[in-house]
Amino acid sequence: MVQRLSGLQRQVLSLYRSLLRAARLKSPEARVNIEAIVSSEFRKQASSVDKKDFVRIEHLLRKGTKQLEMLNNSSTDAICIVQLK
Repeated sequence: MVQRLSGLQRQVLSLYRSLLRAARLKSPEARVNIEAIVSSEFRKQASSVDKKDFVRIEHLLRKGTKQLEMLNNSSTDAICIVQLK
């Protein structure tokens, strides 16, 4: 039996795919760096955020969407993840 994804899970996967697609449009060096950052950040957040913490997940989705918009800008060649505590 295949488990269906929730709407929030579909949004997270869609953002992940969109970020990786945007990385393909950058130079080969930048692409490798962006893909590594995106992958590690998604894995880190997946293990540290509770699946029922919808407020935190929605916040991270908004933050990721803004980063995607910046990455889609043709003058952007890299992304940086800043952790505030």
